[in-house]
Amino acid sequence: MSHAVIIGGGIGGLTAAAALSRKGWSVTVCERAPSLEPVGSGIAIAPNALKGLDTIGVGDKVRALAAMQGEAGLRTPDGRWLLRTTAEAATARFGDPTVLLLRATLVDLLASALPSDALRLGTTVHAADPRTGRVTTSAGDLEADLVVAADGVNSAVRHALFPGHPGPVHVGATSWRAVVARPEGDVRGSETWGPGQVFGVMPLVDDLVYCYATAPAGRAGAGGGGPRRKLTRLFGTWHDPIPALLDAAREDQILERDLYCLPSPLPALHAGRVALLGDAAHAMTPNLGQGACQAIEDAVVLAHVTGRASSVDLRPYTAARLARTTKIMRRSRAICRLTLWSNPLAVRARETAMALAGRLGERNALRQFEDVFTWRPPAS
Repeated sequence: MSHAVIIGGGIGGLTAAAALSRKGWSVTVCERAPSLEPVGSGIAIAPNALKGLDTIGVGDKVRALAAMQGEAGLRTPDGRWLLRTTAEAATARFGDPTVLLLRATLVDLLASALPSDALRLGTTVHAADPRTGRVTTSAGDLEADLVVAADGVNSAVRHALFPGHPGPVHVGATSWRAVVARPEGDVRGSETWGPGQVFGVMPLVDDLVYCYATAPAGRAGAGGGGPRRKLTRLFGTWHDPIPALLDAAREDQILERDLYCLPSPLPALHAGRVALLGDAAHAMTPNLGQGACQAIEDAVVLAHVTGRASSVDLRPYTAARLARTTKIMRRSRAICRLTLWSNPLAVRARETAMALAGRLGERNALRQFEDVFTWRPPAS
């Protein structure tokens, strides 16, 4: 039986392990953390990723957690709608909803799809040889026909394979994420853009709300204080229900981090027996909500192109994934730059353009996601 070693127990690594296992591979997931405690709070699984999760039997379990209903769209800080659509219209157009759920829930679902002996927690990978497939870990060496590097934005494997490629760069923004209890009143899915700042509100099941925000890094730190104080200072006067959500947020549940992405695509997503996946391959800003979704796509395609063969040729994997992920990575970075506009004239021009697009109708608002959301897994 062919053996695959997956480096990293995040969403991409777990999906790859489940997909390869279904193809008949023996899989070992090396995760340096002592437990699968996902970094992050909420996550968006778009229609393209749901189709990918169908291939490992998890798609319908995620669909059952869909909570978005009614209107959603883009707003200004005073509450004015610039673009509006409905969750129902999006589902009808793309054949599936975008499901917002707890990252921990998705990790649990993916882990449950693995063989019982696949996970090796508390195991740090020191090196992976692309020629032989030998993986050096803190618990000893492993021999692999395929190595999947899903070790994140600061991937040590990526740096070893492509030492001349620039590493991740700071995009100039800080982000915050939190899951809070749903306050009284109207809570609709929305993303609000102000001068250089963004606040997202996404309802979840069980009367929870996933909130996320970004602001220029220097502005976020001005005035000091913890994450909750910073968020209140930056967004406390924005439209309802944002102030109530901030009041409900607990300091220790707010995740604050600076945003990084890869400045340019890699020359390939593989070298020898090693395939790069997810953030290790194409770290992108969160503005399209496609980071985890593209990692899921990577995993499904990788399992498809490798099949059951012990003699692995990863060129079809790069051919299938590099152009698509590069396009999405660049588009997401472009939107990130747009959200950071602070000049009043530029902000006014941005709002005018978006309002015009909104007046052209719901179909126009959804069209921009057509090439992203309509992806389908390769046929067996």
